[in-house]
This record gives sequence, C-alpha cells and structure tokens, in this order.
Amino acid sequence: MAEETGVRVTNLCYVGSQCWPFPSQLMCGFVADYAGGDIAIQTRELVDARWFPLDALPTLPPKRSIARYLLDTELTR
Repeated sequence: MAEETGVRVTNLCYVGSQCWPFPSQLMCGFVADYAGGDIAIQTRELVDARWFPLDALPTLPPKRSIARYLLDTELTR
C-alpha cells in the first residue's frame, strides 16, 4: 500500500481519532512500518512531505492533538 507521498507501508494499525474542524469529518490516526520508496508528493493531496531525524524534529503539534499523541506514543515505543 502507498499513501499520498508514494511511500510504501505495511502493518497498518489504527490508533485513534479526533474531531476535525470541518462538519461531518473525522481525523484518524494510524501507524505503519516503512516498506520502501522515495517521497513523491501528490500535490492534489499534500503541500510538503519530509523525513526528520529524531534529534531535529520540527515544532511539535499541541499535546491534545492526535498527531502529537501518535508522535509521543511511537517515540517512547
């Protein structure tokens, strides 16, 4: 399986969800294992995609977000 970056993943696992600021929509959080491929952005879906080393992460999202929960949970795994 590949997602909006063209990167292939395996072992896709649902972690949780949160409300999204658009009516009738939901943001879902998943984790997966990298299975190969180089980043190739689908510009209709994403503006940017990059890999970051753990010691050089960009500003993290707020703690109450599913994105931050995924990062905190996976970094301590």
